[in-house]
Amino acid sequence: MSARSISTLLEDIRLLDPTRFALVQALREIILGLDSSISEEVKYGGFLFSAPKPFCGVFSYAKHVSVEFGAGASLPDKFGVLEGAGKFRRHIKLDSAQDILGKHVREYLSLALKLSSEP
Repeated sequence: MSARSISTLLEDIRLLDPTRFALVQALREIILGLDSSISEEVKYGGFLFSAPKPFCGVFSYAKHVSVEFGAGASLPDKFGVLEGAGKFRRHIKLDSAQDILGKHVREYLSLALKLSSEP
């Protein structure tokens, strides 16, 4: 997607809830900082990140922000924060910026990125 689509979605989130906007921005910064090969696009109503295969998404909902992993069921969950019972997908719900550290989001993102690059 174009940078315009990304900026449009960001502006929509900012107008609806500045707190969720700040949380989304913090997550985007962490994810894009994991590796220079990571790309971002607007898809499914949120931000999808790939390197080159999709490995996570960030979605802003009415009362929380979710980091979603398409192959989350394959991720080790040593902190017990992954939610979902589907065959593949898992997610982490975030209510505040403190949840990024408290729920070890960076570690899960790194694991998902590594998993996506395995053959």
